Amino acid sequence: MTQYQIIEDGETVLRDGTIKLHGPEGYEGMRKAGRLAADILDALTELVKPGVTTGELDDVVRQMTLDGGAVPATLGYRGYAHSCCISLNNVVCHGIPGDKAIKEGDILNIDVTPLLDGWHGDTSRMYVAGEAPLKARRLIDVTYECLMIGIEQAKPGARLGDIGAVIQEHAESHRFGVVREFCGHGLGRLFHDAPEVVHAAKAGTGPELKPGMFFTIEPMINLGKPGVKLLNDGWTAVTRDRSLSAQFEHSIGITEDGCEIFTKSAKGLDKPPYS
Repeated sequence: MTQYQIIEDGETVLRDGTIKLHGPEGYEGMRKAGRLAADILDALTELVKPGVTTGELDDVVRQMTLDGGAVPATLGYRGYAHSCCISLNNVVCHGIPGDKAIKEGDILNIDVTPLLDGWHGDTSRMYVAGEAPLKARRLIDVTYECLMIGIEQAKPGARLGDIGAVIQEHAESHRFGVVREFCGHGLGRLFHDAPEVVHAAKAGTGPELKPGMFFTIEPMINLGKPGVKLLNDGWTAVTRDRSLSAQFEHSIGITEDGCEIFTKSAKGLDKPPYS
């Protein structure tokens, strides 16, 4: 049976399997963290181009996070040594920044989580280096559509399964694969918390959505089959069939009559093209 916990302002939050229900302090904290996260991704739109290395982009993310009064939540998380995840082409998620230079036509997901005043602003966005093939652009468009139709289901009285059901239906109607091995998650003062937000599900199943719930929706959609495998570095997940993969992510909070997107771009740069 699903357990919910009402979080009072300033209360210590534990990872205990309960779904946290936050008050005004939580919403304000998440707005600020989410705004910084979106601003960082906005700034990267002009920097992602052929010849730039993923390590250089990671340096920008780290500096912007620190300049914003926050710290990168991924830096040191379970031994991870970078300030964001950058996933190129057939990398599904958790790609590690490094010396690899981006090439013309590459598509990439950049995932950032600034920790600002104790609150996590978790979001990711797709980018294109130069001109991407038509099939890659179509994958990006459908993946963004999956995110937004999933968010449309996020309202009081709905079930978590309603989100995954519409995402799965939309992706598979385009003959794309929905990754099952990774999912969205609760967050707030904790980076990863209950509930798990799966992106392929049956409508009417899962915990009921209630005002005060904070979680991410972050569908990973493959151009081919949904299967993934983990590389030897213990982080990088890639498509088994080497097909392209795309992902978008927002952090949201359930309100009295719907939901609030904490990580929406103030400049309208939520999806490519950015110019």
